[in-house]
Amino acid sequence: MANAAATPATKEMRMQEALREALRSEMARDERVFVMGEDVALFGGAYGVTRGLMQEFGESRVLDTPISEAALVGLAVGAAINGMRPVVEIQFADLLPLAMDQLASHAARYHYMTGGRVKVPMVVRTKFATRAGGGPSHSSCNHGAFIHFPGLKIIMPTTPADAKGLLLSAIRDPNPVLCFESHHLYGIRGPVPEGDYTVPIGKAVVRRAGKDLTIVTCGGMVLKADAAADQLKEKGIDIEIVDLRSLAPLDKETILNSVAKTKRAIVLDEGPMIGGISAELAALIQENLFSDLKGPVVRIAAQAIPPPHSPPLVDAMIPDVGQVVDAVMRLAEGGKIA
Repeated sequence: MANAAATPATKEMRMQEALREALRSEMARDERVFVMGEDVALFGGAYGVTRGLMQEFGESRVLDTPISEAALVGLAVGAAINGMRPVVEIQFADLLPLAMDQLASHAARYHYMTGGRVKVPMVVRTKFATRAGGGPSHSSCNHGAFIHFPGLKIIMPTTPADAKGLLLSAIRDPNPVLCFESHHLYGIRGPVPEGDYTVPIGKAVVRRAGKDLTIVTCGGMVLKADAAADQLKEKGIDIEIVDLRSLAPLDKETILNSVAKTKRAIVLDEGPMIGGISAELAALIQENLFSDLKGPVVRIAAQAIPPPHSPPLVDAMIPDVGQVVDAVMRLAEGGKIA
Protein backbone atom coordinates (compact mmCIF):
# COMPACT_ATOMS: atom_id res chain seq x y z
CA MET A 1 0.00 0.00 0.00
CA ALA A 2 1.68 3.17 -1.19
CA ASN A 3 2.09 6.04 1.26
CA ALA A 4 2.00 9.63 0.13
CA ALA A 5 5.37 11.36 -0.07
CA ALA A 6 6.35 13.26 3.05
CA THR A 7 5.85 17.04 3.00
CA PRO A 8 7.24 19.79 5.27
CA ALA A 9 4.06 19.42 7.36
CA THR A 10 4.63 15.71 7.99
CA LYS A 11 7.24 13.51 9.57
CA GLU A 12 8.15 9.94 8.60
CA MET A 13 7.64 7.51 11.46
CA ARG A 14 6.60 3.98 12.32
CA MET A 15 3.20 3.19 13.75
CA GLN A 16 4.61 2.75 17.28
CA GLU A 17 6.17 6.20 17.04
CA ALA A 18 2.92 7.71 15.77
CA LEU A 19 0.99 6.19 18.68
CA ARG A 20 3.61 7.52 21.10
CA GLU A 21 3.38 10.95 19.49
CA ALA A 22 -0.38 10.95 20.06
CA LEU A 23 0.03 9.97 23.71
CA ARG A 24 2.79 12.50 24.32
CA SER A 25 0.97 15.42 22.73
CA GLU A 26 -2.31 14.68 24.50
CA MET A 27 -0.65 14.18 27.87
CA ALA A 28 1.05 17.55 27.42
CA ARG A 29 -2.23 19.20 26.39
CA ASP A 30 -4.52 17.64 29.01
CA GLU A 31 -3.28 16.82 32.51
CA ARG A 32 -6.23 14.47 33.03
CA VAL A 33 -4.71 11.97 30.56
CA PHE A 34 -2.62 9.19 32.09
CA VAL A 35 -1.29 5.83 30.88
CA MET A 36 -1.25 2.52 32.72
CA GLY A 37 -0.56 -1.11 31.97
CA GLU A 38 1.90 -3.95 32.37
CA ASP A 39 5.47 -2.76 31.72
CA VAL A 40 4.40 0.57 30.21
CA ALA A 41 6.59 2.72 32.47
CA LEU A 42 10.14 1.52 33.11
CA PHE A 43 10.22 -0.87 30.14
CA GLY A 44 8.35 1.46 27.80
CA GLY A 45 5.67 -1.01 26.78
CA ALA A 46 5.95 -4.46 25.26
CA TYR A 47 6.08 -2.89 21.78
CA GLY A 48 7.84 0.35 22.67
CA VAL A 49 4.80 2.58 22.30
CA THR A 50 5.15 4.21 25.75
CA ARG A 51 8.95 4.42 25.71
CA GLY A 52 10.18 7.61 27.38
CA LEU A 53 6.79 8.78 28.60
CA MET A 54 7.45 8.00 32.26
CA GLN A 55 10.71 9.98 32.15
CA GLU A 56 8.83 12.92 30.62
CA PHE A 57 5.60 12.90 32.63
CA GLY A 58 6.52 11.07 35.82
CA GLU A 59 5.39 7.93 37.64
CA SER A 60 2.05 9.45 38.63
CA ARG A 61 0.93 9.63 34.98
CA VAL A 62 2.63 6.53 33.53
CA LEU A 63 1.88 3.61 35.82
CA ASP A 64 3.21 0.07 35.80
CA THR A 65 0.47 -2.24 37.11
CA PRO A 66 0.08 -5.80 38.36
CA ILE A 67 -0.88 -8.51 35.88
CA SER A 68 -4.65 -8.21 36.17
CA GLU A 69 -6.57 -7.05 33.12
CA ALA A 70 -9.83 -6.97 35.09
CA ALA A 71 -8.30 -4.68 37.70
CA LEU A 72 -6.72 -2.49 35.02
CA VAL A 73 -9.93 -1.86 33.11
CA GLY A 74 -12.00 -1.58 36.28
CA LEU A 75 -9.61 1.10 37.56
CA ALA A 76 -9.90 2.90 34.24
CA VAL A 77 -13.71 2.91 34.43
CA GLY A 78 -13.61 4.39 37.92
CA ALA A 79 -11.06 7.02 36.94
CA ALA A 80 -12.99 7.96 33.80
CA ILE A 81 -16.34 8.49 35.50
CA ASN A 82 -14.56 10.69 38.02
CA GLY A 83 -13.14 13.04 35.40
CA MET A 84 -9.82 11.49 34.37
CA ARG A 85 -8.92 10.22 30.90
CA PRO A 86 -7.08 6.91 31.29
CA VAL A 87 -5.34 5.09 28.45
CA VAL A 88 -4.86 1.39 29.24
CA GLU A 89 -2.47 -0.90 27.39
CA ILE A 90 -3.46 -4.58 27.24
CA GLN A 91 -0.50 -6.43 25.75
CA PHE A 92 -2.51 -8.98 23.75
CA ALA A 93 -6.10 -8.93 22.52
CA ASP A 94 -6.36 -12.51 23.82
CA LEU A 95 -6.43 -11.01 27.32
CA LEU A 96 -9.40 -8.71 26.75
CA PRO A 97 -11.91 -11.39 27.80
CA LEU A 98 -10.38 -11.25 31.27
CA ALA A 99 -11.82 -7.72 31.51
CA MET A 100 -15.07 -8.45 29.68
CA ASP A 101 -17.33 -7.62 32.61
CA GLN A 102 -15.66 -4.24 33.12
CA LEU A 103 -15.77 -3.46 29.39
CA ALA A 104 -19.17 -4.81 28.38
CA SER A 105 -21.22 -4.42 31.55
CA HIS A 106 -19.77 -1.22 32.98
CA ALA A 107 -17.74 0.94 30.58
CA ALA A 108 -20.11 0.40 27.67
CA ARG A 109 -23.32 0.99 29.63
CA TYR A 110 -22.78 3.74 32.20
CA HIS A 111 -23.63 6.54 29.76
CA TYR A 112 -26.89 4.87 28.74
CA MET A 113 -27.88 3.71 32.22
CA THR A 114 -27.49 7.22 33.65
CA GLY A 115 -29.51 8.88 30.90
CA GLY A 116 -26.38 10.48 29.47
CA ARG A 117 -25.34 12.14 32.72
CA VAL A 118 -22.20 10.04 33.25
CA LYS A 119 -19.44 9.89 30.65
CA VAL A 120 -16.69 7.27 30.51
CA PRO A 121 -13.75 8.84 28.60
CA MET A 122 -11.26 5.97 28.50
CA VAL A 123 -9.19 4.16 25.88
CA VAL A 124 -8.04 0.54 25.89
CA ARG A 125 -5.20 -0.16 23.44
CA THR A 126 -4.28 -3.71 22.49
CA LYS A 127 -2.24 -5.65 19.95
CA PHE A 128 -3.78 -8.32 17.75
CA ALA A 129 -2.82 -10.50 14.77
CA THR A 130 -2.44 -14.22 14.17
CA ARG A 131 1.30 -14.80 13.91
CA ALA A 132 3.72 -17.69 13.92
CA GLY A 133 4.93 -18.51 17.43
CA GLY A 134 2.17 -16.59 19.18
CA GLY A 135 0.04 -19.66 19.75
CA PRO A 136 -3.49 -19.90 21.12
CA SER A 137 -2.93 -17.48 24.00
CA HIS A 138 -1.07 -14.62 22.31
CA SER A 139 -2.27 -14.19 18.74
CA SER A 140 -6.03 -14.08 18.58
CA CYS A 141 -8.02 -11.75 16.32
CA ASN A 142 -11.11 -11.26 18.48
CA HIS A 143 -12.03 -7.73 17.39
CA GLY A 144 -15.34 -8.89 15.93
CA ALA A 145 -16.58 -10.05 19.34
CA PHE A 146 -16.71 -6.51 20.71
CA ILE A 147 -19.09 -5.08 18.11
CA HIS A 148 -21.83 -6.86 20.09
CA PHE A 149 -21.64 -4.32 22.93
CA PRO A 150 -23.33 -0.99 22.17
CA GLY A 151 -21.52 1.84 23.90
CA LEU A 152 -18.04 0.67 22.91
CA LYS A 153 -16.36 2.37 19.97
CA ILE A 154 -13.77 0.27 18.14
CA ILE A 155 -10.95 1.64 16.00
CA MET A 156 -8.28 -0.11 13.97
CA PRO A 157 -5.54 2.09 12.46
CA THR A 158 -3.79 0.93 9.30
CA THR A 159 -1.23 3.68 8.67
CA PRO A 160 0.96 5.69 11.04
CA ALA A 161 -1.04 8.82 10.20
CA ASP A 162 -4.28 7.07 11.13
CA ALA A 163 -2.67 5.69 14.29
CA LYS A 164 -1.94 9.18 15.56
CA GLY A 165 -5.18 10.75 14.36
CA LEU A 166 -7.48 8.00 15.58
CA LEU A 167 -5.81 7.71 18.98
CA LEU A 168 -6.10 11.44 19.54
CA SER A 169 -9.79 11.27 18.66
CA ALA A 170 -10.21 8.28 20.98
CA ILE A 171 -8.60 9.99 23.98
CA ARG A 172 -10.81 13.04 23.48
CA ASP A 173 -13.98 11.00 23.02
CA PRO A 174 -16.39 11.25 25.96
CA ASN A 175 -16.96 7.50 26.06
CA PRO A 176 -14.95 4.25 25.87
CA VAL A 177 -12.90 3.34 22.81
CA LEU A 178 -11.06 0.08 22.05
CA CYS A 179 -8.02 0.52 19.83
CA PHE A 180 -6.90 -2.66 18.04
CA GLU A 181 -3.34 -2.36 16.71
CA SER A 182 -2.13 -4.96 14.22
CA HIS A 183 1.17 -6.64 15.01
CA HIS A 184 1.86 -6.76 11.27
CA LEU A 185 1.65 -2.97 10.96
CA TYR A 186 3.85 -1.82 13.84
CA GLY A 187 6.92 -1.60 11.61
CA ILE A 188 5.19 0.18 8.72
CA ARG A 189 6.61 3.65 8.04
CA GLY A 190 4.68 6.59 6.62
CA PRO A 191 4.19 10.35 6.75
CA VAL A 192 2.39 11.61 9.85
CA PRO A 193 1.02 15.16 10.10
CA GLU A 194 2.77 17.21 12.74
CA GLY A 195 0.90 19.12 15.40
CA ASP A 196 -2.70 18.60 16.38
CA TYR A 197 -4.23 16.15 13.91
CA THR A 198 -7.29 13.95 14.33
CA VAL A 199 -9.07 11.30 12.25
CA PRO A 200 -12.80 11.05 12.95
CA ILE A 201 -13.98 7.81 14.53
CA GLY A 202 -16.54 6.07 12.34
CA LYS A 203 -15.15 7.23 8.99
CA ALA A 204 -13.77 4.67 6.53
CA VAL A 205 -11.41 5.59 3.70
CA VAL A 206 -10.98 4.38 0.12
CA ARG A 207 -7.33 3.32 0.09
CA ARG A 208 -7.33 2.44 -3.58
CA ALA A 209 -9.85 3.48 -6.21
CA GLY A 210 -11.12 0.92 -8.74
CA LYS A 211 -14.13 0.10 -10.86
CA ASP A 212 -14.50 -3.69 -11.05
CA LEU A 213 -14.80 -4.96 -7.48
CA THR A 214 -14.68 -3.62 -3.91
CA ILE A 215 -12.66 -5.28 -1.16
CA VAL A 216 -13.88 -4.18 2.28
CA THR A 217 -11.28 -4.87 4.94
CA CYS A 218 -9.34 -3.54 7.92
CA GLY A 219 -6.03 -3.78 9.80
CA GLY A 220 -3.21 -5.85 8.36
CA MET A 221 -5.53 -7.31 5.72
CA VAL A 222 -5.44 -3.95 3.92
CA LEU A 223 -1.86 -4.74 2.91
CA LYS A 224 -2.86 -8.15 1.56
CA ALA A 225 -5.78 -6.63 -0.33
CA ASP A 226 -3.42 -4.10 -1.88
CA ALA A 227 -0.94 -6.80 -2.90
CA ALA A 228 -3.77 -8.81 -4.46
CA ALA A 229 -4.98 -5.72 -6.30
CA ASP A 230 -1.50 -5.26 -7.80
CA GLN A 231 -1.60 -8.82 -9.17
CA LEU A 232 -5.14 -8.43 -10.45
CA LYS A 233 -4.33 -5.17 -12.21
CA GLU A 234 -1.92 -7.14 -14.40
CA LYS A 235 -4.90 -9.30 -15.37
CA GLY A 236 -6.98 -6.27 -16.30
CA ILE A 237 -9.12 -6.22 -13.14
CA ASP A 238 -9.38 -2.91 -11.28
CA ILE A 239 -9.90 -3.30 -7.51
CA GLU A 240 -11.20 -0.72 -5.04
CA ILE A 241 -10.18 -1.09 -1.39
CA VAL A 242 -12.23 0.29 1.50
CA ASP A 243 -10.34 0.42 4.80
CA LEU A 244 -12.90 0.48 7.62
CA ARG A 245 -10.63 2.13 10.23
CA SER A 246 -13.58 1.91 12.66
CA LEU A 247 -15.62 -1.21 13.35
CA ALA A 248 -18.04 0.59 15.66
CA PRO A 249 -19.52 2.77 14.44
CA LEU A 250 -19.32 1.47 10.86
CA ASP A 251 -19.15 3.92 7.99
CA LYS A 252 -22.02 2.35 6.07
CA GLU A 253 -22.17 5.20 3.56
CA THR A 254 -18.60 4.76 2.29
CA ILE A 255 -18.98 0.97 2.10
CA LEU A 256 -22.28 1.06 0.23
CA ASN A 257 -21.22 3.87 -2.11
CA SER A 258 -18.17 1.88 -3.16
CA VAL A 259 -20.04 -1.38 -3.75
CA ALA A 260 -22.86 0.47 -5.53
CA LYS A 261 -20.20 1.71 -7.97
CA THR A 262 -18.37 -1.59 -8.56
CA LYS A 263 -21.43 -3.86 -8.01
CA ARG A 264 -19.22 -6.62 -6.62
CA ALA A 265 -17.75 -7.11 -3.15
CA ILE A 266 -15.32 -9.26 -1.20
CA VAL A 267 -15.14 -8.89 2.58
CA LEU A 268 -11.68 -9.72 3.90
CA ASP A 269 -11.08 -10.19 7.64
CA GLU A 270 -8.31 -11.64 9.78
CA GLY A 271 -10.83 -12.77 12.40
CA PRO A 272 -12.98 -15.90 12.28
CA MET A 273 -15.71 -15.96 9.65
CA ILE A 274 -18.47 -17.34 11.90
CA GLY A 275 -20.16 -14.49 13.77
CA GLY A 276 -17.42 -12.03 12.90
CA ILE A 277 -17.31 -8.62 11.29
CA SER A 278 -17.30 -10.23 7.83
CA ALA A 279 -20.80 -11.59 8.48
CA GLU A 280 -22.10 -8.15 9.46
CA LEU A 281 -20.54 -6.50 6.41
CA ALA A 282 -21.84 -9.13 4.00
CA ALA A 283 -25.35 -8.76 5.44
CA LEU A 284 -25.14 -4.97 5.22
CA ILE A 285 -24.20 -5.09 1.54
CA GLN A 286 -26.72 -7.76 0.59
CA GLU A 287 -29.63 -6.09 2.38
CA ASN A 288 -29.00 -2.66 0.87
CA LEU A 289 -27.68 -3.48 -2.61
CA PHE A 290 -29.09 -6.90 -3.50
CA SER A 291 -30.74 -5.76 -6.74
CA ASP A 292 -27.58 -3.91 -7.84
CA LEU A 293 -25.07 -6.70 -7.22
CA LYS A 294 -23.68 -8.64 -10.17
CA GLY A 295 -22.56 -11.55 -7.99
CA PRO A 296 -22.69 -12.81 -4.41
CA VAL A 297 -20.77 -11.09 -1.65
CA VAL A 298 -17.73 -13.28 -1.01
CA ARG A 299 -16.27 -13.61 2.49
CA ILE A 300 -12.63 -14.48 3.12
CA ALA A 301 -11.70 -14.87 6.77
CA ALA A 302 -9.70 -16.97 9.22
CA GLN A 303 -10.43 -20.58 10.10
CA ALA A 304 -12.44 -20.98 13.31
CA ILE A 305 -9.67 -22.72 15.26
CA PRO A 306 -7.35 -21.65 18.08
CA PRO A 307 -4.25 -19.95 16.61
CA PRO A 308 -1.48 -22.55 16.19
CA HIS A 309 2.24 -22.08 16.89
CA SER A 310 3.47 -23.65 13.65
CA PRO A 311 4.24 -21.16 10.83
CA PRO A 312 2.77 -23.42 8.10
CA LEU A 313 -0.40 -23.91 10.14
CA VAL A 314 -0.69 -20.17 10.77
CA ASP A 315 -0.35 -19.56 7.03
CA ALA A 316 -3.11 -22.09 6.39
CA MET A 317 -5.37 -20.51 9.00
CA ILE A 318 -5.44 -16.86 7.96
CA PRO A 319 -6.34 -15.31 4.59
CA ASP A 320 -3.52 -14.72 2.14
CA VAL A 321 -3.02 -12.83 -1.10
CA GLY A 322 -3.53 -15.95 -3.19
CA GLN A 323 -6.98 -16.54 -1.70
CA VAL A 324 -8.06 -13.04 -2.61
CA VAL A 325 -6.76 -13.33 -6.17
CA ASP A 326 -8.38 -16.76 -6.61
CA ALA A 327 -11.73 -15.49 -5.32
CA VAL A 328 -11.73 -12.59 -7.76
CA MET A 329 -10.67 -14.80 -10.64
CA ARG A 330 -13.48 -17.23 -9.90
CA LEU A 331 -15.92 -14.39 -10.24
CA ALA A 332 -14.24 -13.33 -13.47
CA GLU A 333 -14.34 -16.85 -14.91
CA GLY A 334 -18.01 -17.04 -14.06
CA GLY A 335 -18.67 -14.03 -16.21
CA LYS A 336 -19.27 -11.78 -13.22
CA ILE A 337 -16.60 -9.24 -14.17
CA ALA A 338 -16.82 -7.69 -17.61
